[in-house]
Parts: sequence; structure tokens; C-alpha cells
Amino acid sequence: MISLASIESAASLIYETITPTPQIAWPLVAERCGCEVWVKHENHLPTGAFKVRGGLVYLDWLRREHPEVTGVVAATRGNHGQSVAFAARAQGLTATIVIPHGNSPEKNRAMRAYGSELVEHGQDFAEALEFADQLATERRLHFVPSFDEKLVRGVATYALELFRGAPSLDRVYVPIGLGSGICGTITVRDALGLDTEIVGVVADGAPAYAESFVAGRMITSARLPDTIADGVACRVPNENALKTILSGVSRIVSVSEPDIRAAMRHYLTDCHQLAEGAAALPLAAALMTGERERNRDARIALIHSGGNVDTETLVSAVGPDR
Repeated sequence: MISLASIESAASLIYETITPTPQIAWPLVAERCGCEVWVKHENHLPTGAFKVRGGLVYLDWLRREHPEVTGVVAATRGNHGQSVAFAARAQGLTATIVIPHGNSPEKNRAMRAYGSELVEHGQDFAEALEFADQLATERRLHFVPSFDEKLVRGVATYALELFRGAPSLDRVYVPIGLGSGICGTITVRDALGLDTEIVGVVADGAPAYAESFVAGRMITSARLPDTIADGVACRVPNENALKTILSGVSRIVSVSEPDIRAAMRHYLTDCHQLAEGAAALPLAAALMTGERERNRDARIALIHSGGNVDTETLVSAVGPDR
């Protein structure tokens, strides 16, 4: 169990480097959803996404507990890699980041800008993850996982800011990649003794967590993820994350590619915010007919997890539906 005190301690550490992000009640988003809506803007962080919170906590622990380590390796589709590269540079460590082939060119450029070495391997995140673990042994690097208690403790600080900054929320919609963000939200909700409902959101093209939630056990998708929301392109769920999700989430909603693209456009037109595909999932879910009915007269929040969308993807999303 992660205590409230440990999350507050993580927040103190994180705020030495970054500032809290805002939660904003945009009137046009509320009008579109038919209820009061607060958006938690993790896209305002230096790396453009929530993951940096976990990276700062993890790398601080690594430097203190394992001073002999000189370099780290991680696998990513982008945001975890930027987090690790950002935090590693701050700690004076080298960072090797494994990405799958076809990864976002602009996310790749951002990771290199933080001084990391990029290695391309595999067709999806799962294959890149296996290779990163292999590189850790070959190069004697410390492997930074994509899900870990220290990462959860770090990213949980955004939920602490949200619940204290926008109290009495009925419902929070959270995108699910590998699970650290939603597990952090569950942890803070429970630590504060709140009864806020937490709803997970995945893409139709990456259904592993939705299928696992229904089955009550880990289900690995047989097909490669196929979604504009690369931040949730998960084929193999994390077992520990799934346990927390099964115990703390009311349901998981799956949204279509046209709805994800529409939500990206809505963020741009309604509040002039860039949303990568994963960040648009909560808004896409809240706009579904069944969710709109549930949310009538409710006070909800949407986790805007990041704004790291490359230009080509953005142009395709804001143009006419395909």
C-alpha cells in the first residue's frame, strides 16, 4: 500500500523541479459534455506529459540507493522515455531508450534532446520492452520498468493535486497505458477516503486491459495495437497494475478511433490545448451517449495526460473524419 504521507513526500521532491499543473473547468468542454467538467492538464509539464513525475521519484531513489549505477535503460512509445531521459540527465546518468519501429519522430527527437541514446527494436511496445531488458544485462545498465511502485507514487501526485483542487468529484476518467496513472489515481482516492468513481479508458485498437477487466485476469492481445493513441498501445497488461485496477475501478470504457480524433479536435477548439491521442480518451469517453446520461448533474474530471502529438498525426486528427 502507498500511503498518503509517501505521496506527499513524493510531491515535495517533485516540486523541487516542476510545479503543480492546473485543473481547469473549461465552459465549452462542460457545454459539450452536458455537466461540470474539470480537466487536469498534465500537458503543461516540461516533458509535455504526466510520466515525468514518476521518473523524478524513481531516479532519485536509484541515485540514493544504488550510487554505483551510471546508466539506465527503458522501453517506451515516448512519454516514459522522455521522463527517464529528463530525470537521468538531472541525476548525471546516461539514458538508453528502446523504441519500436515506426515510433513518433517528434517524440524521438524530444528524447534525444534530453541526451538519451535511442535504439529501435520490435514492432510494438511489448517487443521493445523485452529488448530493453536484454540490453540492461548486456550493457550493465539499470532497467527502469514502465510500472513500479515508485513510478506510481510519483504520478499519484497529479491525482492529489486534482482531488484537493477540485473537491467533491463524482467521477474521474483516466486513460490506461500500462497503468501507473490510473493506479496512482485509485491510490490517492482511497488514501483520502473519497467515494469518487474512477473509470478507465482504452482505445478499441488496444483492448488488452478492457478484455482483462471483463475476464478478471490478465489477457494478452493476440494482435498488435492499432490506434492513433500510441500512449495506450498496450498488448500485454501489467499484472500488478491489473490487480489494482480490478479492485479500484468501476468499469473500463473503450472508445473508437473517430471518437479519439474528434476529442483531440474538441480540445483544440474548446480550450486551445494540444492533446495526444491517449490524452483525448477521457473526453471521448465522457461524450459517449451512455456516459453523458450517467453524468447529468454530475461533477467530473478528465485526465489530460499529455500533449506530445506529432504534426502529421495532429493534422490528420483535426481534419475531416475519415
